[in-house]
Amino acid sequence: MRTIYIALLLIAFSANSFAQDNTLKQEITKLSKAKWEWMADKDVDKLSTLFHDKSRFVHMSGSWKKDRELEIIKSGSIWYKKADVHDVVVEVIADDTVLLWNRITLTAHVRGNDVANEFTVTEFYHKEGEDWKLLDLTFSKVRDTHEIAH
Repeated sequence: MRTIYIALLLIAFSANSFAQDNTLKQEITKLSKAKWEWMADKDVDKLSTLFHDKSRFVHMSGSWKKDRELEIIKSGSIWYKKADVHDVVVEVIADDTVLLWNRITLTAHVRGNDVANEFTVTEFYHKEGEDWKLLDLTFSKVRDTHEIAH
């Protein structure tokens, strides 16, 4: 009888953990989608709240911190016009740490021209209090046939 009771507790715990992971995955996926919209809208106020003060951004042309990324977005020197998200994979590391990978086609206005590039974008989120903070956003140029393994 004791073995059955322990097995039922383990099943209940696993089901709760699975449901919690799915909730976190949905929350981060929604936040990532909103981030792409804020970037397209050049909404540096919302992005400033989302980006951790020690966040890093890795692009094809370089790597920099939060203040430079916000300046680039605000000035329009890179205007993230539209991110067509083709695939999303989310990995919950802990209740306060989540990694997300987007496979996107990014249309951006750079140096006077509209350009479209295929990327896998890695996003690293950490929860501080009640708020999720983006710690890292890294663009990796890929072919349009690239797939993210689930």
